[in-house]
Amino acid sequence: MPLHYLRTLTAPERTDSNNLHLGITLCFVAGATNAGGFLAVGQYTSHMTGILSGLADNWVLGKPSLIIAAVASLLMFMAGAIASTLLINWARRRGSRSLYAEPLMLEALLLLCFGLLGGQLDSHSGSLISLTMLLLCFIMGLQNAIITKISKAVIRTTHLTGLITDISIELGRLFYWNRNPGASAHIKVLCDRKHLKVQSSLVMAFFCGAVLGAYGFSHLGFSSTIFLAFILALLAIGPLIKDF
Repeated sequence: MPLHYLRTLTAPERTDSNNLHLGITLCFVAGATNAGGFLAVGQYTSHMTGILSGLADNWVLGKPSLIIAAVASLLMFMAGAIASTLLINWARRRGSRSLYAEPLMLEALLLLCFGLLGGQLDSHSGSLISLTMLLLCFIMGLQNAIITKISKAVIRTTHLTGLITDISIELGRLFYWNRNPGASAHIKVLCDRKHLKVQSSLVMAFFCGAVLGAYGFSHLGFSSTIFLAFILALLAIGPLIKDF
């Protein structure tokens, strides 16, 4: 039963339920990776809004090294998303059942590399750009594109600003007082409780992952991400085995 459940999460046949369950899992992983990454490099690696804002600030302040670092981070996030899209479309053209599992397994392998080698990546780098930062940005771009493609842009695992905005909109509808109870349904302001539940679940999963990621990195260092790599590998292994 658990193995069948894991296979359904990354199967080509998609439902609202398995999209949500996969989204919750990936939000948890994203939260843990972000929090651990912040402790490692001092920056949140999925926060492209902040990186782009920082790029503008440093451009005005005339700080070329920080400008280069921001541009490199942005390009690596984009490269991760592009790689994910290429893998999914290539697998779809081949008729593969592992079209979503392949980028997840790549993410698992990269997180494993981060866990095993993260502490050494920057110690041997003579550049001003953190290789650890670039790797994490690539991983976050890769993951965000996976769930965006799977859910047709309904679920995003690292875009918390959008999720919290959606939650706030639904709460505004929930608290709205419809003065005329007899008004027709298309006139009433109604909360989409299902949508509210989905968005709230994703935010909570990200937060729980961030707490665990910060705690794990504080006590275990880079190796704490090996657990996250294991989770992703479990999600991906079923469809990959079935293809071979």
